[in-house]
Amino acid sequence: MTTVIDALVRPEIQAIPAYRVAAADGMIKLDAMENPYGWPDELKAEWLETLRGLDLNRYPDPNGEALHTALRETMGIGPEFELLLGNGSDELIQMLAMTVGGPGRRLLSLDPGFVMYRQIAQCAGMEYVGVPLRADFAIDLPAVLAAIERERPALIFLAYPNNPTGNRFDSEDMVRIIEAAPGLVVVDEAYAPFTDTSFLGLLGDWPNLLVMRTVSKMGLAGLRLGYLVGPRDWLAQIDKTRLPYNINVLTQVSAVFALRHKALFDAQTRAIREERARLFAALATLDGLHPYPSEANFILVRTPRGRAGSLFSALCERGVLVKNLDGSDPALADCLRITVGTPEENAALVDALRSALCASG
Repeated sequence: MTTVIDALVRPEIQAIPAYRVAAADGMIKLDAMENPYGWPDELKAEWLETLRGLDLNRYPDPNGEALHTALRETMGIGPEFELLLGNGSDELIQMLAMTVGGPGRRLLSLDPGFVMYRQIAQCAGMEYVGVPLRADFAIDLPAVLAAIERERPALIFLAYPNNPTGNRFDSEDMVRIIEAAPGLVVVDEAYAPFTDTSFLGLLGDWPNLLVMRTVSKMGLAGLRLGYLVGPRDWLAQIDKTRLPYNINVLTQVSAVFALRHKALFDAQTRAIREERARLFAALATLDGLHPYPSEANFILVRTPRGRAGSLFSALCERGVLVKNLDGSDPALADCLRITVGTPEENAALVDALRSALCASG
């Protein structure tokens, strides 16, 4: 069997690990950048009523027209741009790589960054080019421009704000990259609800610019819905790589319903942003921890040298799950990534961290 696998599975697939998600049963879950707030019972009841009449024996609307309309109205997307739906942002990244990929084609991004850029590039047969960020996690513009000139990437992803560092890159640096790029540039705005700037309003200023977003972080992670916005000519080509009926009927109807109640999610987002500031201040008081400023719904924290693993385990023992990034990238040595939770969850996290630091200090 191993001989057959070695013969048939591409070496670049054999070389990469599968994406794993940690079990979180019974834990305070602060590892996945989810909105910690649920829906009021009356809104849940109204939502369930909208699902009652669905015919699950029929395929969903193949183009998601009602969802297109709801997203355009809610997110302020003009008719001059096309909209493409994906089963989460991951599927959109995959569609983009399939559209412009091929032997010798390169996908460029910034490291440390979203791990799926690299993994999907490798799965699609593209070469991944990662340009390291500076020590403060800002864009090293000369290095990026040199890499663009040298590698001539067909596709560039820029996360805005960046995951896992949480910072928002300088917009002028972003513009320089867009203007220098020979191929597509996708600005990934997954964390748009937690910052005040966007490239969505700049679409059309450059013919190679696309903006990608998701509804996951605003509070709809369970729906797995992402959307890509850009010039019609580009999205018409990318749409050819989309699998039929990729957005199921439950997601379509639920997302349309949720977008009619966007005010609720906006209020939750404001609460998360306020809690982010309080959590940052609390983390900064703990000896040996260095939290990094964030414009996302998580905070990157550098722990004392060699302590990330033991602190992660100690938090798990105390019922708190965060993301251990130590070992994932040299720039993330000794780092944990902490999702902003409810006030009660954040207080429990800080208490657990304080106890863990004291116990091992």
